Amino acid sequence: MTTPDQLRTLPATNSPIVETDIPARLDRLPWGRFHTLVVLALGITWILDGLEVTLAGTVAGALKASPVLRFSNADVGLAGSAYLTGAVLGALFFGWLTDRLGRKKLFFITLTVYLLATAATAFSWNLSSFLLFRFITGAGIGGEYAAINSTIQELVPARVRGWTDLAINGSFWVGAALGALAAIVLLDPAVIDPEHGWRAAFLIGALLALIVFFMRLWLPESPRWLMTHGRAAEAEAVVAGIEARLRAEGHAIADTPLSRVRLRTRSHTPLGDVFRTLVHVHRTRTFVALTLMAAQAFFYNAIFFTYALVLTDFFGIASNQVGWYLLPFAAGNFLGPLLLGRLFDTLGRRTMIALTYGVSGVLLALSGYLFAIGVLSAQTQTIAWMVIFFFASPAASAAYLTVSETFPLEVRALAIALFYAIGTGIGGVAGPALFGALIDTGSRNSVFAGYLFGSALMVVAAVVAWRYAIAAERKSLESVARPLAFVE
Repeated sequence: MTTPDQLRTLPATNSPIVETDIPARLDRLPWGRFHTLVVLALGITWILDGLEVTLAGTVAGALKASPVLRFSNADVGLAGSAYLTGAVLGALFFGWLTDRLGRKKLFFITLTVYLLATAATAFSWNLSSFLLFRFITGAGIGGEYAAINSTIQELVPARVRGWTDLAINGSFWVGAALGALAAIVLLDPAVIDPEHGWRAAFLIGALLALIVFFMRLWLPESPRWLMTHGRAAEAEAVVAGIEARLRAEGHAIADTPLSRVRLRTRSHTPLGDVFRTLVHVHRTRTFVALTLMAAQAFFYNAIFFTYALVLTDFFGIASNQVGWYLLPFAAGNFLGPLLLGRLFDTLGRRTMIALTYGVSGVLLALSGYLFAIGVLSAQTQTIAWMVIFFFASPAASAAYLTVSETFPLEVRALAIALFYAIGTGIGGVAGPALFGALIDTGSRNSVFAGYLFGSALMVVAAVVAWRYAIAAERKSLESVARPLAFVE
């Protein structure tokens, strides 16, 4: 146990200087029940996102057939873009607040926004109301990305940070599978009127969010955030409490001296410091982050938001059967990060990011060509997507991992939000609308052109990662990106 004199506040001219071994203590912790609960309580955000995105895709046919809404393919694509636009703006606003107010406050606020908005979606009465509620739902999920990614990065030991982050992001596809199964039942006319079924589908998300709200009540604030905001005693109490819990479970934690850092506390980080950090101090890392985020956002969102339209319009699959085709697709996406994730901690970030981006880009181009010449059936198209996204899923998750671990603690949440916003704005918001329009043409060649563009983005990102990505595997966050408050 660390004694009070091991963590002390030293006098300084402007603001107190904290000397602490908290980062090293967090990184040396054995994996225990505490870490598992953190993963469950925070990682479920991705399950909710997967549920939301999947429902939006699988209910596309019901929205088009709805006697109230009567959506066109372009309207379905527009709804996807509205959700992503909300996610972009929500990430920026809530990400800024996360670095100022703390991780814990924000992941309750953003969850509440999501809960209320997705419930409201179920009562949409026209296109405008549906777009508004999807926008607000996206804002809640976008804010979650910043608050949750930064919290997980700061609580998980360095030696398993890569695999844990990828596995958690991959849980998006557990939500996708749940959404697909829910859609199969709720869109079956023999079970429920589809007009009521699609509305009930969105209420499922609100119910899950309510459960998650109570799961998060026991979670602590990030000790790393506390120590830089002049709340050293609270940070010490949190870490000591975690260590005590792990010892009570039977884990041995050596009480030996660890490396210490000296930090000048601050109430917040001025936006000018954020700008200098991203544009001047770490401009190469900024370039890598933007490239990875934009490529995966276009690749993923363009395809996933419109996959149901491809199945219904080109392969003649009934809208209430689309969910069955999503299940193997979701399995590939979930198994990719789960099985390849540990290689990000052993073979390293640069190798695995370049490999997963490159392979998924090449495979998309190949399957797009087969789709264009008409040799794929609905079943073989689904198998092709399953294989592609086995590699694309860890690639997309690695983009978030890269951003959250390669920038200083004080700007981490805002950096996640900023790169998510820019990348999604460039690649994600335009993608679903563009592919919706391409599918509306009825031309396989037009859709293939869109696939080729997404493929090219992924290959370019692979080259950039191989050349410039940081070897952050198994290193403490403070050694990968020294805090702005660091004092020699």
